[in-house]
Amino acid sequence: MGFLAVGINHRTAPVSLRETVSFTPEQLIPALQDIRQLPCVEEAAIISTCNRTEIYIQGTSESNSILKWLGEFHHTNPFEISEHAYNYQGVEAVRHIMRVASGLDSLVLGEPQILGQMKSAHAVALEAGSIHGLLGRMFQNVFTTAKRVRTHTTIGENPVSVAFAAVSLARQIFSNLQQNTALLIGAGETIDLVAQHLKEQGVGKIIIANRTLERALRLADKFSGEAILLADIPEYLHQADIIIASTASQLPILGKGAVERALKKRRHDPMFMVDIAVPRDIEPEVGRLADIYLYTVDDLREVIEDNVRSRQEAAVEAEKLVISGADEFLAHMRSLDSVEVVRSYRSQAESIQSQELAKAMRLLENGRPPEQVLQQLARGLTNKLIHAPCVQMRKAGSEGKTERLDWAKELLELPHT
Repeated sequence: MGFLAVGINHRTAPVSLRETVSFTPEQLIPALQDIRQLPCVEEAAIISTCNRTEIYIQGTSESNSILKWLGEFHHTNPFEISEHAYNYQGVEAVRHIMRVASGLDSLVLGEPQILGQMKSAHAVALEAGSIHGLLGRMFQNVFTTAKRVRTHTTIGENPVSVAFAAVSLARQIFSNLQQNTALLIGAGETIDLVAQHLKEQGVGKIIIANRTLERALRLADKFSGEAILLADIPEYLHQADIIIASTASQLPILGKGAVERALKKRRHDPMFMVDIAVPRDIEPEVGRLADIYLYTVDDLREVIEDNVRSRQEAAVEAEKLVISGADEFLAHMRSLDSVEVVRSYRSQAESIQSQELAKAMRLLENGRPPEQVLQQLARGLTNKLIHAPCVQMRKAGSEGKTERLDWAKELLELPHT
């Protein structure tokens, strides 16, 4: 039942190395089929994201052989990989995989995307035929434990990034984002993340405003939105229910007058604004207007810090669920081993029973007295059933292995003298 987890992640390796050993979707199936050819690898799965590449093995293979294979597959020095790699075996491997799936090992504590990535890794391994038994059962228990963590803790409920916090606040103002339009000012990484979160929440329409139309168009195409120039904002502002700004401008882009005119066109329908930029993109005076909900990056930072503390507290409970989930899974696997042993022992006993019964029937047919036959049957059954245990107990005694004798007493429910 040997499990092995080998890999590198954002904590142990620089992005330059993580890029080198990452797998494209097209590489995964050939890679899984190739690693299955290694000695002592019974089953295998690979998860490869921007933050980690990990290989999960069921078998008796060692981490060095897996790292050597990884280096050869990517034409990279395996010694360089090993300097940044980690490996877990047995119960620690199972716990690690459960921690990963639950978001406890992520760059952003509790982030939910990793569970979907783990499910995708499992699906690809199934397609490649590299999962068929114990590793597949382990994945099912991993998913169950991760779901338990999400259900019974608050680790994933509170946003811990500026972009996600901004969108979460918008959801508090507007109950159904499908009916809302978002105007995003800027086209950098933060606005990209904001647009991604808004799209995931089903926002009705996204407008990207930027100093250069080319960058705005590139981002708008990515999210099926509309691109405009910063100078066009007054013309479109009244359409926006949600305005989130993050540019590198040294002067405010959105002033009180433009917002007042937009509110008039909207008949004072509320507008939610988040100014993530430093220096600010939205004049502070805008926040004094009725029907405007304006938040700054400092407001979000307070929310994020509170939420980080909340997630850290939830992580303590999540760790307990992971430990219990791994222990339950391995206990179940061990019980399956015992079932096979019991089945084999019962089959052996029934074989002895059949042999002795057939011998007794022949004696009866030959006219032997029934009482004599029953006594012989009982004696024969007893001798054959206790023969092997008695041999092993005598051997244990002669070799001084008293712990085996103690275990035999417990197994056979003999009185301890």
